[in-house]
Amino acid sequence: MKFSEIVDKGAIITDLKVDTKEQAVRQMVASLRHTGQIAAENEESIVSAILKREELGSTGIGKGIAVPHTKHPSVEGLVATIAVAPEGVDFASLDGEDVYILFLLISPPDRPGDHLRALETISRHLRSENFCNFIRQSQTPEHVMELLREVDQDEL
Repeated sequence: MKFSEIVDKGAIITDLKVDTKEQAVRQMVASLRHTGQIAAENEESIVSAILKREELGSTGIGKGIAVPHTKHPSVEGLVATIAVAPEGVDFASLDGEDVYILFLLISPPDRPGDHLRALETISRHLRSENFCNFIRQSQTPEHVMELLREVDQDEL
């Protein structure tokens, strides 16, 4: 599974400025609506599903990273975006630290294998300190996509 195939470049946010986890999720989901990846009528139920998932346990996995995700019947395939929050956001992370890189994933409920493979791919790459540092320094969606393509090439 390739990062660059599931992330919508037009939905990438490199200057996320929010105060709360909910605001971060709302802005990321809105960015997917703006690019046509999700329909406007599904936006609120997707936000609610992600926030409900967060109630089970924070997807702030530590080291400044969060991977909010959900399964939702309105999507036909994997839909994802990345946001960089230069000032950080409180995501109730497992290590208590602010989050600077957010990777949001939505997948269809009838494809749990794809969902798990995507989460595994995301977490594997986000374990790389170099990769995370480069993502945090990215100023444009184009630069983020370039980094994603680079890590995809390393997989071959």
